[in-house]
Amino acid sequence: MGTSTNAASRLADALAIILGTDGIPLRLKAWDGSEAGPENAPVVVFRSRRALRRMLWSPGQLGLSRAYVAGEIEAPGDIFAAFAALSSAGKFAEPGPFRPPTPREVFALLRIAVRLGALGPNPAPPPEEARVGRYGRRHSKGRDAAAISHHYDVGNDFYSLVLGPSMVYSCAVWESDETGLDAAQAAKLDLVCRKLGLKPGMRVLDVGCGWGSFALHAAQHFGADVVGVTLSVEQAAMARKRAADAGLTERVDIRVQDYRDVDDGPFDAISSIGMSEHVGREQIQHYASQLHGLLRPGGRLLNHAISWNAGRTAADPDSFIPRYVFPDGEMLSLSDMVAALESAHLEVLDIEALRRHYALTLRAWVRNLEEHWDEAVRFAGVGRALVWRLYMAASALGFEDGLTGVNQVLVQRPGGAEPPLRRSSWI
Repeated sequence: MGTSTNAASRLADALAIILGTDGIPLRLKAWDGSEAGPENAPVVVFRSRRALRRMLWSPGQLGLSRAYVAGEIEAPGDIFAAFAALSSAGKFAEPGPFRPPTPREVFALLRIAVRLGALGPNPAPPPEEARVGRYGRRHSKGRDAAAISHHYDVGNDFYSLVLGPSMVYSCAVWESDETGLDAAQAAKLDLVCRKLGLKPGMRVLDVGCGWGSFALHAAQHFGADVVGVTLSVEQAAMARKRAADAGLTERVDIRVQDYRDVDDGPFDAISSIGMSEHVGREQIQHYASQLHGLLRPGGRLLNHAISWNAGRTAADPDSFIPRYVFPDGEMLSLSDMVAALESAHLEVLDIEALRRHYALTLRAWVRNLEEHWDEAVRFAGVGRALVWRLYMAASALGFEDGLTGVNQVLVQRPGGAEPPLRRSSWI
């Protein structure tokens, strides 16, 4: 590696050391116009020496992510191809915390940095990086509110571009690869309502209600009276407006409220769609018990959540998504989630795996973002738009690779009416 002379070749040497591979799976273009790497590989452009400096200080996923969000690295073509190539190479292909370079590798990296003029102090993280840790104890109500605000209070206009008219920010249910996003999201909302057995006049709690899409669907199409709770002020404002525009203010009550503070049960049914990932492992048993207590006997709970499928290996808290997207978020395995629900004396009725469906959903969101890029940047800023582009593309690949999954677990509080004998009531 010591014979490389131009910037791109030396960058390739540095990246190979960081990845722990003999070569790199990317075509690199450097700030001096030089290029290195396989001719037909996905292209990554290094706009500044500062990107390499970030990689030296944080040689795992975090350093590269910071450089990308700061605009010092670009993936001008297919971001799915670029990220797939990078994440499948060397240390990046290993789940769990990144293995740092050995002392010998650090010395080699420093030699390259000296030759490229990239040595210097650790650059400050981009402003889009979460600072949630300053708000107190992990998964306290105040810190959870700050974490939710970081992710969801990006701007309703921005989310409207990404999510489309459905304003559903969770996995859709696709009949086929050609199903449109809006139709797939409507199918998901309808499926949840049928799994919960909703009927006119039933009182429903929607935990983590987002922009109110499920609440509106349940009220409009199934005649339910819905209480939706969220910690996002911006989500609640839009959800209330949507309810008013649809003439459903008497049937849909949207609150800015922690689920732990809901005290006006019982409810006939509870939906929790894409919310329990924010609860945390230490709180998941309390979460299950709290929802059990809010259900009437015989009432059903539908828990729709992303799962961690990489065994006992924990996710890296210093990787991109915890730092930039979901601060304090924790994915549990399906078995851990089911165990928590069963320990709260909830009977499992059905489990449906939707892993492939979330990959299709995320790819549709990336298309929406890229097709409306200039508007997205105007609404949220270029850094935030880059965060969401990288996060959604990386997440899609995670579902396609099976590293993560998503499951709907339908449970019932014992007592009351018996569950149906077969799934025919919701399939």
